[in-house]
Amino acid sequence: MQDLTSEELASAAIELGLIDPAKMPGVWRELGSHDAPSEQFGSVCVRKELLTGYQWERVRQGYRNGFFYGRAKVLYQAGAGSFARVYRAIAQDSGEILAVKVLRKRFSSDEIKGELFLREGRMGLMLRHPGIVRIEEVGKEGVSSFITMEFVEGQTLRELVKIRKGLDLIRGFDLASQLIDALVYAHGEHVTHRDLKASNVLVSSKGQAKLVDFGLASFVESKAKKDDEIGKLRTVEYAALEAAGGVRGDDVRSDVFFLGALLYLIFSGRSPFSESRDRAVRADPKRYSEIEPLGRVAPHLPRDLVDVVNKALSLKPKHRFQTVSELQEAIKPIHLRCSEDKTVHTTDSTEKVKQPSKSGSVRSKTSDKPRIMVVEVSGKSQDSLRQFFSKQGFRVLVTENPKRAITRFESVPTPADILLLSSQVLGHDAVSVFNSLAPDPYLKKIPALLITSARQLDLVAEAVEDDLRQVVTMPFEASDLLQKVKTLTGNKA
Repeated sequence: MQDLTSEELASAAIELGLIDPAKMPGVWRELGSHDAPSEQFGSVCVRKELLTGYQWERVRQGYRNGFFYGRAKVLYQAGAGSFARVYRAIAQDSGEILAVKVLRKRFSSDEIKGELFLREGRMGLMLRHPGIVRIEEVGKEGVSSFITMEFVEGQTLRELVKIRKGLDLIRGFDLASQLIDALVYAHGEHVTHRDLKASNVLVSSKGQAKLVDFGLASFVESKAKKDDEIGKLRTVEYAALEAAGGVRGDDVRSDVFFLGALLYLIFSGRSPFSESRDRAVRADPKRYSEIEPLGRVAPHLPRDLVDVVNKALSLKPKHRFQTVSELQEAIKPIHLRCSEDKTVHTTDSTEKVKQPSKSGSVRSKTSDKPRIMVVEVSGKSQDSLRQFFSKQGFRVLVTENPKRAITRFESVPTPADILLLSSQVLGHDAVSVFNSLAPDPYLKKIPALLITSARQLDLVAEAVEDDLRQVVTMPFEASDLLQKVKTLTGNKA
C-alpha cells in the first residue's frame, strides 16, 4: 500500500469522526506545513491527544473500520485471546471509560461460536451486581459482533496471586466474600456460571473483585433441547468433574466446587490443580480427586476455614455444600472472628512461620516491588513491554504522552522507579523529555531509558546520556533491556 500524505491522513481521520476539523489548524501551525512527513503529523496528533497511538496506526495503515462499536469509540487494544479482542474505549455520549470485547473475524461465519459470544453479552445484560462486570450493549458493526461493558482497571485474580505469591488472610477473606456474594446473586437469578476460574475474576485497582465471562452460563431451571448445541456446551473442567460426579451439566454444585478452587488459590497462593494446556490432562477425573489437602499446603490457616474449602472441593456432589448460600453461611463466622483477631492480619500464605526482621517487624512483600513507567504509542509494543516486565515482577504503568509522564514524576511520591521512553513514533518529543530530566532539580534523580531504532541515528546523537540516563537501540535482547533497567535502578528489580 502506498504511503499516504499528511493531508490525506488528516482527511481520513476527520471523515472517520476521529478528529474534530476545528482542531486541525493548530496541528498545521505546529508542523509549519501541510507537506510535513506523515510520522511528524502522527506524533503531533498523538501528543495533542487528538488521536491515540492505536487510532493513528490504524489510520496510517489504511483501515477504515474498527474505530466505533455502538456508542463506544475505541482508544486502544487492552488485551486479546484466541476467541476475541478487548479494547479500552470511551462512551461518546457520557465520556465514561468502557471495555469493548470484539469477536475475532475468523469466527464471524461460525454460527455456534457467534451465538455463544452474543449469549455471553445477553446473559450479562440480565445481571446487575457490584461483583459482576456490567454489560452495557450487545450488537454488531458490519460482520463484527461486540459486547460493551464497564472497564475494570486492574488485573485478573490469577495475575494478582502470581505476582504477590499469596495474599494475607484478611485480604483473602475480602476477595472471597465479594466473589461469594456475586455468585449467590447469580444463582438467585437462576444463572450458573459454568466457567469459574481465576482468569475470569477481575480485581480492580481499588480491590473490588468482579466475575466476568458468562458465555457458558446456564439457567438452572431450564432444560436444553437435544438440538440446542449452545445449551450443551461446557468447559473441559466442568465436563470432567460432572462426569466423575455423575451429575447433569447445569448442576449448581459444580459452581460450588470451582468456587472452592478459587478459595483454595486465594488462601494458599496456589491452584489446587496442576496447570496444563493439555486437554487430556484437564479432562482426567483424577485431577479433581487427587487435590493436595489445603491444610498441608497452608498449615497456618484456621482449621475451620480449611474444612469449608475442603468440603466445597469434595468430588462427590452430595458431600459438598449444596448451594453457594450454604458456603456463605459457613464462612461468615470465620471471617468475622479473623477480622477481630489482630494477630492474623498479616498472616501470609507464603510464610509458614513468621520471621521477624532485625528491627522486629515483618517485611512488606509489596513495598519492594519495582515499578516502571512506559511511554509508548504503539499498542503492540505497549502489550509486549507490559507482558515482559510484568513477568519479571514489575508493576507496569503505560502512557502515550511523554509530557504527561513527566508531570506525574513531579508528584510525591513518584509513580515509578524508572522511566522508559520509546522514540519510534514519538521521535524528537521522546528525546526532548529524556534530555529534560538531568537539568531539572526535581527530576535529575529519575533513571530513564530511551529506546530508539536503527533508523533514528539523528535522535541517538541528540540524546544526552549520563549515569542515570541511557539509550538502547533496536534490535536488542530482552535480557539486555532488563539488565539495563536493573543497573539504572540499583538492582531494585
